Amino acid sequence: MNIFEAVASRRTIRQYLDKPVPLEGIRRVLEAAQMAPSGCNFQPWEATVLTGEPLRALHEKMTKSGPQDPVEYDIMPKGIPQAYMDRLGEITAHRMAAEGIGRDDAEARMASSMRNFISFGAPVNLLTCIPRVMGPPQWSDVGMWLQTVMVLLRGEGLDSCPLESFAMHGRLIKEHIGVSDESHLFFCGMAIGYRDPDAPMNNYTRTREPLDSVVKFQGFA
Repeated sequence: MNIFEAVASRRTIRQYLDKPVPLEGIRRVLEAAQMAPSGCNFQPWEATVLTGEPLRALHEKMTKSGPQDPVEYDIMPKGIPQAYMDRLGEITAHRMAAEGIGRDDAEARMASSMRNFISFGAPVNLLTCIPRVMGPPQWSDVGMWLQTVMVLLRGEGLDSCPLESFAMHGRLIKEHIGVSDESHLFFCGMAIGYRDPDAPMNNYTRTREPLDSVVKFQGFA
């Protein structure tokens, strides 16, 4: 597929086929993603890829543990303006409807949320850390790398789900993969696998702001 098709078809996948992902495909994607841009060429991303028993063991640890305290970082900063919260509410409503979960069904909503910590059934997870010495510009660089990875995965016929929720267990994850908590922050996980094309939760309407509401064009004839 071309780059526009890859970007358009990339979506957060929450139901995967029971199908293994070949290592060579993952390596090909990550090798190509090394060309992602980064300020000062720092390339501040560091990652571990898990599958099989190491991933199952991590899932078990997370599902049996409560969120860490203090937090790794604030996934949602305090004081977010209502306009942004409305965007969250809109997409969440579409997803809950696709899963058949009512607005007031707290138990079902919690069960749905807990599926984050088993990677939604994906057979592979990419666990990304960043050295604590890095600042906000380098966090942006890591984001550009992750987006590059996700688009390249589409070129391999694979799908993904970025999982900032994994940061709720950042120290546990770092211990599991042998990364120093003193020197590194855990940023996010990423479920990787083949989408279930028939799952409703992989097919609900994705909402985005109109281009002209977020981008201004100046100086064009």
